[in-house]
Amino acid sequence: MQKLINGASFRRMIACGASLLEENKKLVDSLNVFPVPDGDTGTNMYLTIKAAVAEVNKCLDNEFECLADALSKGALRGARGNSGVITSQILKGFCSVIRQNKGISTKQFAKAMQEGSKIAYQAVTKPKEGTMLTVIRVMADMAVDIAKKTSDFETFFPLVLEKGDEILKQTPELLPVLKKAGVVDAGGKGLLIIFNGFYKGFINEDLEFEFDDGTVPAESVEDVLPDIHNLGEIEFGYCTEYVIIHMIKKTTEADIDKLREKLLEIGDSVICVGDLQLVKVHVHTNTPNLAIGYALELGEINNLKIDNMREQNRELKRKIQQTEELKEIGLVVVAPGEGISNIFKDLSVDQIIEGGQTMNPSAEDIVQAVERVPAKNVIIFPNNKNIILAAEQARALTSKNLFTIPTKNIPEGISAVLSFNPECSTDENIKAMNESYQNIKSASVTYAVRSTHVDGFDLSVGEIIGLDDKAIISKGKLVAPTTEKLIEKLITDDTCNITLFYGEDVREEEALSLQEKLAGIYPNCEVTMIYGGQPVYYYIISME
Repeated sequence: MQKLINGASFRRMIACGASLLEENKKLVDSLNVFPVPDGDTGTNMYLTIKAAVAEVNKCLDNEFECLADALSKGALRGARGNSGVITSQILKGFCSVIRQNKGISTKQFAKAMQEGSKIAYQAVTKPKEGTMLTVIRVMADMAVDIAKKTSDFETFFPLVLEKGDEILKQTPELLPVLKKAGVVDAGGKGLLIIFNGFYKGFINEDLEFEFDDGTVPAESVEDVLPDIHNLGEIEFGYCTEYVIIHMIKKTTEADIDKLREKLLEIGDSVICVGDLQLVKVHVHTNTPNLAIGYALELGEINNLKIDNMREQNRELKRKIQQTEELKEIGLVVVAPGEGISNIFKDLSVDQIIEGGQTMNPSAEDIVQAVERVPAKNVIIFPNNKNIILAAEQARALTSKNLFTIPTKNIPEGISAVLSFNPECSTDENIKAMNESYQNIKSASVTYAVRSTHVDGFDLSVGEIIGLDDKAIISKGKLVAPTTEKLIEKLITDDTCNITLFYGEDVREEEALSLQEKLAGIYPNCEVTMIYGGQPVYYYIISME
């Protein structure tokens, strides 16, 4: 009977949780309520926890303070989509409880789960029951009850997981939209998979997993880099990193020590850790060729990375100069497709993040874009309901004053950006933007990725479907007729403009033919066809 989880076990549990989710992320993706090809809950949750594992792998020891801080930081920066953000908040709350422990008991584990649930609920403006929030809350409450009766994790874990499976099966009864689609909550399923992975890691059940960062924990580069803010010149210009694998048979532990000494002779900030299975190397040097040559005397090189720190220093100086010329307000948008990106560029948006359906940017991606904007105040337009939480999450990670206009699609984003006035204050612009996009009616055309019954339609895989911002309202075998039906159901006597952005899977002649036909059907409306280049969606439609 094991009554405490130590640091080494916890590290393995985290890795196994990520590994099991990686194996099952397509299953979780398939559970999204609407049968459209942008269902990516499992992928977003996996990328979030993978980023957390990568950060944990930088911990040189198994102290809980280091592991917990790394897990929380990595998940926060890697959070993608609503499900990823909520996952990061669960882990944040969990880690806040365990970070000061030498070992975790069942009572402490249960308390950590409850804190994770609490923090996650606080992160969502209007929490809905029947989602992953319900699953973590019920599991946490059960964990507290079980921990009062047993200190044995072999008994504790299966009972908590059994309760999780039970509440997951109840989610369709708690959330009608799940019942209509005939699925359980995707985020809840992903969460249960992660905790099952934790248990498999705890009992040492073999799971094959690989992460891009290698298997030997390495010191964070951020911890060994000199403070370049205070450097006039860089002494050693190339940050060189690699892993040595498949050692030559004659290689010994002493050879690894000699490698470390040789690296110290040609540079600084040297890390050379590992054994005869794998060695992780990091060095700042002016002769990366020598650093590589020394390694080849021991074995094969993998994951080689060489960064020019002098150029990084020049870029830093440019950024410092830019801060002296900051404008008052900058704009950042998330946009899919070359055509749509070009529209926002023409509207003088400062930074465009590639993303949208099927490719939600992480909070860290958003922060990087925001930091590049030469402005004191930055306004971001997510243009997707699944990116809004990540945009709000980014506010805590950036040094800029970041404001989110919660646009849920491209037409809303374009309308909001068009109302921007650089002569007005930030508050005035935010008010005008929030008012402008409320009047836009948007719709889209894509295809069903599974057979189901939803919104009164019996759908088959591959059928074309038309959606407004709430439901599926048309279907068909062909794209153009389905698009016509969609517009017919949405248009009103007040509609005067119909704008269609055609995607990468629509030929220009097809789009122009549809434009001509719509112009004939609706002679009192101005019908505009614009190349959007977006993936997944044949058409994104704006009506006003």
